[in-house]
Amino acid sequence: MDFNKLTTRFNIFKKIAQQLLLNKNNTFKKVQEGLKKADKHKGVLTAIWDQLQLLFEVAKAYSNGSYTTIPRGSIVAIVAGLLYFISPLDLVPDFIAGLGFVDDALILSLVYKQVAKDLEKYLKWKAAQKNIIHI
Repeated sequence: MDFNKLTTRFNIFKKIAQQLLLNKNNTFKKVQEGLKKADKHKGVLTAIWDQLQLLFEVAKAYSNGSYTTIPRGSIVAIVAGLLYFISPLDLVPDFIAGLGFVDDALILSLVYKQVAKDLEKYLKWKAAQKNIIHI
C-alpha cells in the first residue's frame, strides 16, 4: 500500500470534513450513513470495531451539539476518517474481498491514535453526564 497516496487522499478528506462541520445537520447525516455502512460490514471490521464506534459516537455528539469541547483539529480528523470510511473512492475499493477495508482500518486506527487523549476526555465527560443524570 502506498502510504503517500493514502496520506494525500486523507488530506483531501480533511478539507471536506472542515466544510462539512460547518453544517452540523449534514455532519449528523454523514455519521448516520457511516453507522449503517459499519453495521453492514461489522464482520470485517472486528479488529477496529470498538474504536470505530467511539469515533462515530464522538462525531455524533459533536454534530448534535451535546459535546463541543473537542479541539477543532481532532474533530476534523475524526470526521475525515469517517468520511474516508464511507467513501467508495478510497485507495483500496471496499468490494475487494479481504482487502477492501485494509486502508479504511489503517486510516481509522491512525486517527484514533492521533486523537486518543481527546477521546479519553470525551469518555470522562460521558461518564460524568451519566452521574449527573442518575443523581
